[in-house]
Amino acid sequence: MSRPSDHIDEEPTQAPVRNAKLGFTETLRWMWTQLTSMRTALILLLLLAIAAIPGSLLPQRAADPNGVTQYFASNKDLAPVLDKFQLFDVYTSVWFSAIYILLFISLIGCVLPRTKHHWDAMRAKPPRTPSRLSRLPGYTEREFTGVDVERAYASAEKVLKSQGYRVERYERDGEVSVSAERGYLRETGNLVFHFSLIGVLIAVGIGGSLGYSGQRVVVEGQAFSNTLLAYDSFSPGRFFSASSLEPYNITLNKFTTKFEERNANAIGQATDYTASITAQVRGGQPFDTTIKVNEPLGIGDTSVYLLGNGYAPVIKVTNSAGEVVFNDAVPFLPQDKNFTSVGVVKLPDGLAHQLGLIGFFYPTVAEAHGGMKMSTYPDLIDPELTLNVYQGDLGINEGIPKSVYTLDIKKMTKLTGIKTKLPSLEMKPGQSAKLPNGMGTVTFEKVARYASLDVHHDPAQGWVLVFAILAMLGLFTSLFIPRRRMWVSIRAKKKNTIELQYAALARGDDPTLEAAVQRTIDDQIRDLGLTRD
Repeated sequence: MSRPSDHIDEEPTQAPVRNAKLGFTETLRWMWTQLTSMRTALILLLLLAIAAIPGSLLPQRAADPNGVTQYFASNKDLAPVLDKFQLFDVYTSVWFSAIYILLFISLIGCVLPRTKHHWDAMRAKPPRTPSRLSRLPGYTEREFTGVDVERAYASAEKVLKSQGYRVERYERDGEVSVSAERGYLRETGNLVFHFSLIGVLIAVGIGGSLGYSGQRVVVEGQAFSNTLLAYDSFSPGRFFSASSLEPYNITLNKFTTKFEERNANAIGQATDYTASITAQVRGGQPFDTTIKVNEPLGIGDTSVYLLGNGYAPVIKVTNSAGEVVFNDAVPFLPQDKNFTSVGVVKLPDGLAHQLGLIGFFYPTVAEAHGGMKMSTYPDLIDPELTLNVYQGDLGINEGIPKSVYTLDIKKMTKLTGIKTKLPSLEMKPGQSAKLPNGMGTVTFEKVARYASLDVHHDPAQGWVLVFAILAMLGLFTSLFIPRRRMWVSIRAKKKNTIELQYAALARGDDPTLEAAVQRTIDDQIRDLGLTRD
């Protein structure tokens, strides 16, 4: 049997496919294309969120230098390794900054081409009318009697323009048509939204670099000056300068708290905090005002917020010779909703040995099971102060910053309290107690209140608000304005009769498309003075 003439015994040998080699310019272009893709922008945004996690888990030098020092002391092997990766300076690290900058470049690279494309599209004419409108959504036919083609065209053009469409006239094979489109404001809103996000990020970056935030605990009767040394903790921006601190003074006259007393299910809960202060800017007159939660004080170029509050027992310590070695209000940190509070007094000088006092303050003292004391109400009903005395090295000569709210007792001996021969020192306001070994006397003079203030300066704060508002407006615009095209084709059918074809096409989902076509038909019938079929 003979084989067909087109029979092939073997596949022809094919040369291996080789990819074209990219030169230097082509490689850069490829890298730019990859970087400015939306997929890359989303990946970088995810990486930025992941990269911020260590900043919330580990203490940061800018915000909590004492915490970093303590972490190094507690994790002598792990801390140096983490420090090599800049995990204690996450937000100023090289790798975090690299992700941040790449995200900026990627977002800008995504938005700018879209802006050019949108600009060109707005300047272009509406597209030509399709030859077969019947294939498009919302297709409808109508016949009008007693109306010529030009009059029908003028009516359609008028109606579509009144609905916000851009229109263009096209003619083909004796057919006159109106091509109309609208909804470019949707893409404009989308671009405004993205540019506003970039603006927010830039403003936040500038504000974080030039701004600062600081915290200060102020006791009733004490004043606070806006100077670098006056802050308990201070977090400056990268380009912060001490000369940018605008001088002013704030004096805490009184701090009051209102507690719930009627609702049995919420007895003792705070309902209002008020810090009554006197403020004065250099060169200005002093003025009285208040600071409340969510009602900060704007003074100078800063905003002063009320963060927390508590009690500050006024403690006086005299040595065996009757000389006063300590006399001050000591802020105690609340430990529960009833303001059972803990505080520390450090006495490095004036006594025979260095002493540390760990105190427990109870606004309304009560005795629990086992002899333990507790506070049963947050207001000052029956206040009491107890102190445990420690003797030894306070560690303040080692050159390492120490928190005023903690006492390192590793090199100290406990003299009073549990597991000692002497009980804790217990005092009511106005009472005194003897220190062990005749070293002196402690007097609990009175109780003052304190407020924890947060001073915040952000030179770009107003711009952040502006960009945020623009982003919301752009988002709403892109969500609620439909993008669609509509065509009206007009052809003379017979004497004194014309045929009109209507159709529309939406970009994306548009459930109102057919209703929009019907509205155009109704408006045109009304404009021509005709009656509906």
